[in-house]
Amino acid sequence: MKIAIVGTGYVGLVSGACFAEMGADVTCVDIDQKKIESLKQGIIPIYEPGLEEMVMRNVREGRLHFTTSLSSCLNEVEAVFSAVGTPPDEDGSADLRYVLDVAREVGRHMEHYLVVVTKSTVPVGTAKLIKATINEELEKRGKRIEFDVASNPEFLKEGSTIKDFMSPDRVVVGVESEHARKLMTRLYKPFLLNNFRVIFTDIPSAEMIKYAANAMLATRISFMNEIANLCELVGADVNMVRKGIGSDTRIGSKFLYAGCGYGGSCFPKDVKALIKTAQQNNLEMRLVQAVEEVNERQKAVLFRKLSKHFKNNLQGRTISLWGLSFKAETDDMREATSLIIIDLLHEAGCHIRVFDPVAMNECRRRVGNKVEYATDIYNAVEGADALMLLTEWKQFRLPSWERIIKAMAQPVVLDGRNLYDPEEMRQAGFIYYSIGRP
Repeated sequence: MKIAIVGTGYVGLVSGACFAEMGADVTCVDIDQKKIESLKQGIIPIYEPGLEEMVMRNVREGRLHFTTSLSSCLNEVEAVFSAVGTPPDEDGSADLRYVLDVAREVGRHMEHYLVVVTKSTVPVGTAKLIKATINEELEKRGKRIEFDVASNPEFLKEGSTIKDFMSPDRVVVGVESEHARKLMTRLYKPFLLNNFRVIFTDIPSAEMIKYAANAMLATRISFMNEIANLCELVGADVNMVRKGIGSDTRIGSKFLYAGCGYGGSCFPKDVKALIKTAQQNNLEMRLVQAVEEVNERQKAVLFRKLSKHFKNNLQGRTISLWGLSFKAETDDMREATSLIIIDLLHEAGCHIRVFDPVAMNECRRRVGNKVEYATDIYNAVEGADALMLLTEWKQFRLPSWERIIKAMAQPVVLDGRNLYDPEEMRQAGFIYYSIGRP
């Protein structure tokens, strides 16, 4: 089966590599000539465990191809997946210009039946816009060619996208026709042979499922952060609270970890877009709005603790940051808490020294010389007045605290991910702050 995937970001590149791994003939398309040339040479633009090896293997075996021209492969494929970016517009709504550009390109060059599949996260109603755009281009050409539009939202977690795609807990597909349903069934069946978990819906429901899922997960995070903040005031331990409520099967334990806020390419963008979609339909989603507000406030929680500890006197102090990416196992810093913390520390007159296992280059691109770049975790804390842990990388879990306390100017640790045991940190001689624990 031959397919094309437009967009070579996280979703597009991972989808292309995984479909190729299962035997499909995949052409990945991107307008960025430099990126395409790099991919042809085996240079992967993003960090994702296992992705480089999978891409190189499928390129070598002739199942995965890269081009800047959709028209060059359009009439050899049965389906076109749109996996282009949908960045938030100034008003919070999803910017659909790239999605509709793909639709125009399809309408201008298609010559036979196609299923045009939206993989990007898009608001409810986008499929209708795509269909109208393709039809408009066909009319300009004086052509009447049948096609179907489908919605196939992704549920990949950065850091484990390969596993998530190859062994999905569910695949959601919104279709309008039996023809499209059969094609999508054929495409996904190899991934789900033992337990076929494709959920077929109408297209608007598929578009809504993605936003609803991310909003629910974001809500759980913000809820636990609110509970954590209250725990600190009343002397409770949020970890014990999490275990207590997570053991209730109606609630479950996932996404109940308190911390210093969520980030990334999905939750912040999708929560904003859902709020905007509701506003466009004269509905105020107060709960979802609160989720966003709580999260933005939580991103500064460690800075507030730091300021309080030093009695609002941060000028000239050296602060070390462990972790820059929004989560472990990725170099993605979109909406990362680290960016907020760096800005706050910089405004307060601090010297900032940072370390992250993979996101240092991304930080240089985003932040430049605003911070000093350490060579490892121990170099990062030399002469530091405080250490802030922002990302839960595995290599941060068992450091030599004896070495660290000797290197630091002051033994102050602010743990934004509750990675360490408070009593052990106190016994090691540190002044230790975490989230929601006494």
